[in-house]
Amino acid sequence: MLSAEATQVLGIKTPPMGLAYLAAALEAEGYQPKIIDANALELNFIEMRKKLEKESPDVVCVTSITPMIYEAMASVKVAKSVSPNSTTILGGPHATFCPMETLENCPELDVVCLGEGEETLTELIQKVEKEQNLDDVKGIIYRKSGHFYRTEPRPLIKDLDNLPFPARHLLPMNHYTVLGRNYPSINIVSSRGCPFRCSFCSSSYFYGKSYRARTAKNVVDEIEQVVNKYKVKSIEFSDDTFTLYRSRVEEICEEIIRRKLDISWVCSSRANLVTRDLLIRMKKAGCHIVLYGIESGSPRILKLMKKGETPIQMARAVKVTKETGMETLGSFILGYPEETRSELLQTIHFSKKIGIDFAEFSIATPYPGTELFEFSVKKELLLTKDWSLYTGVKPVINPKYYSVEELNHLFVKAYRSFYASPGLLIHHLGKGRIGFFAKVIKNLIPKFFRMGERRSKLKPRKTFDFCGE
Repeated sequence: MLSAEATQVLGIKTPPMGLAYLAAALEAEGYQPKIIDANALELNFIEMRKKLEKESPDVVCVTSITPMIYEAMASVKVAKSVSPNSTTILGGPHATFCPMETLENCPELDVVCLGEGEETLTELIQKVEKEQNLDDVKGIIYRKSGHFYRTEPRPLIKDLDNLPFPARHLLPMNHYTVLGRNYPSINIVSSRGCPFRCSFCSSSYFYGKSYRARTAKNVVDEIEQVVNKYKVKSIEFSDDTFTLYRSRVEEICEEIIRRKLDISWVCSSRANLVTRDLLIRMKKAGCHIVLYGIESGSPRILKLMKKGETPIQMARAVKVTKETGMETLGSFILGYPEETRSELLQTIHFSKKIGIDFAEFSIATPYPGTELFEFSVKKELLLTKDWSLYTGVKPVINPKYYSVEELNHLFVKAYRSFYASPGLLIHHLGKGRIGFFAKVIKNLIPKFFRMGERRSKLKPRKTFDFCGE
């Protein structure tokens, strides 16, 4: 839920589940992959180089979200300098939506993997191992003799139950933290994709506008495995919309209870997908926080976002969730195109009025692959195409009804006014969280104005053309 920069400020380091899934798929085919989580291990490029020199890899795979793409390309460059004959591969949302730009601006990159990577990477490595042509590996764009070649699209994985559980044993599990402290929690992905069409979200497009879910038994099998192996008490479901199919959620809850798994868990939902009965079952099975993408307190802006929900539905869902004894986190977007100052203030007010326990505010950011990006390009709203600034905490869209400076000010005001609420402070004090709460305020607020000003020293930034084929 948090932006890339906000996670750094909060000292949050979460496992790269995408790489763990890819590694598990390779292990299932008899390979022995290794994962270097440079973020969790706090490795600089000199230290990364030493690790790569020790391993001398034949294939190097890197994944990246948009604000980290420059670091990802720099990692590819380091890998290629260490192993000139290696095959370098880059995947993830940004590379999927900007493949040609990524290849053109990273000469050391050999292949871009588009979308889901488990089947693609396995086939690709088999071809590389046998020194065969890559033409029939679906779902890639590759470089050969100075030219780029796109293969036919790869179909989505139909049955997610067939995927092996993520290779967590290859990750530095004791390095994942919240506020710089080890946090014994596990991320589980029980479904992929989202059938809704929020204009600011790229997930549905990354997964081919399709939603696929694992069965309840398969999901709880993984929960039981990680509980037994890592002795965790907390789980976070990383699904975009965990509660899409009520019957599946009920089955998961019943299975957790039947197996007597002593865990607490967090999930995301839409306000129009929960009922009191469902929430009661979730609470009984250990759910303690539900995350809602509220986004705006303005009905007009919600329509522009194509949320398909109303503030009334949001308020009702939060109320019912809290009545069951669970807590709520709401996410909000400020500075959406066409949003007036009064509508922005309406959202800040709504965040305090609705009764949520935690709030995450972000500034509207047009990530490649979203309708918001296409709209921003068409209307010439982009202030920059320096992807390192696409963190959700700095304006990259030119506001229509207020200045960039005022948007920055209102962004900080949103956090300060929400978390400085006496009622909220009393609530968290009663939960014994005042230390945690104080650190959030201390770490988060003062640094927001400095975010985005930093530039990577790896290479000078340049303005890129928008993603196109």
